[in-house]
Amino acid sequence: MKTLLLSLGLLAATAFSAVAAEPAMMVDTKMGKVMADAKGMTLYTFDKDTMGKSNCDKDCLKKWPAFHAAAKAKAEGEWSMVKAADGKEMWAYDGKPLYTFAGDKKAGETNGDGMGGVWHVAK
Repeated sequence: MKTLLLSLGLLAATAFSAVAAEPAMMVDTKMGKVMADAKGMTLYTFDKDTMGKSNCDKDCLKKWPAFHAAAKAKAEGEWSMVKAADGKEMWAYDGKPLYTFAGDKKAGETNGDGMGGVWHVAK
């Protein structure tokens, strides 16, 4: 019985560690709840992107850094990865690539929302 309980406990621990954490979290801002990276920096979408493809070139990425995926990250559910102009994998949610904004200096700022009429906070 003791061995059975120990085995079940080990199986449960392994199963929970295999569940991938979502790459972003929801944070409260003056615009309500928005997606943010692990540092609390607001994430944005770009209207000129197409489903599953980033159209933000290298110059664009200077102002709108890609929300890069870690080397061993795994896409799951609504989360996928696309190539950024810098050649690295970046996160996309529901097919939309995600970016931060260089003009946001503190967690929770949303200074990029509405910029050029094509940038929007991710919700």
